[in-house]
Amino acid sequence: MVLGRGLLGCRTLAVLRTSCARRGLGPALLGIFLHHADLRKSLTVEQGTMKVELLPALTDNYMYLIIDDDTKEAAIVDPVQPQKVLEMVRKHGVKLTTVLTTHHHWDHAGGNEKLVKLEPGLKVYGGDDRIGALTHKVTHLSTLQVGSLNVKCLSTPCHTSGHICYFVSKPNSPEPPVVFTGDTLFVAGCGKFYEGTADEMYKALLEVLGRLPPDTRVYCGHEYTINNLKFACHVEPSNAAIQEKLAWAKCLLKSKHFKF
Repeated sequence: MVLGRGLLGCRTLAVLRTSCARRGLGPALLGIFLHHADLRKSLTVEQGTMKVELLPALTDNYMYLIIDDDTKEAAIVDPVQPQKVLEMVRKHGVKLTTVLTTHHHWDHAGGNEKLVKLEPGLKVYGGDDRIGALTHKVTHLSTLQVGSLNVKCLSTPCHTSGHICYFVSKPNSPEPPVVFTGDTLFVAGCGKFYEGTADEMYKALLEVLGRLPPDTRVYCGHEYTINNLKFACHVEPSNAAIQEKLAWAKCLLKSKHFKF
């Protein structure tokens, strides 16, 4: 496996792409949206009665506000900038009840303690005792509710030993489910192996995330798309699929049209 800047090596990228195609996943697990750090703005994605508010944070992070319109309850994924989160909560007029923390790194969990002080009573979920303000430690296939939304916890150790991805679905809804992958899966890349092995990352990508429903929408923790694809092109300069994906990303950036 060849790694660089937290991205998938050429062979692993090819394996993941082939596996996704074999399972009919297409682009769903290889990335469905693009934002550039200099252009990123908050954006609401509506999926029936479930909404996902994309909240850019720091230099290239994403926080995500998940809203259940039926109950007006909300959860926030990796709220590293609490004030920004609460401003969006007030804008939508919803009740924030839950924090979903993908892993303990400061740029994902660093806002937890401040947020629970600003908004007492929050339930803070995560798979690692090192996560600040943790109230509910979860394991693989643990489940919870945010209003009428079902949340399933998926253990994907490697980037950190306690990394959790969150799979969210609405019962009996025609809309596709979503998964928040933190620093496990990016568009054309994966997280650095800080606390795990290549075998663990392979299992996380292929056997856990790769077996989600084909129409699952992926929301990752950082915006690394173009850099990931540039590195992949450097490693495999004759790979037409990578070249096509890079051209797609650059086109979206140039046009400022971000496709979902």
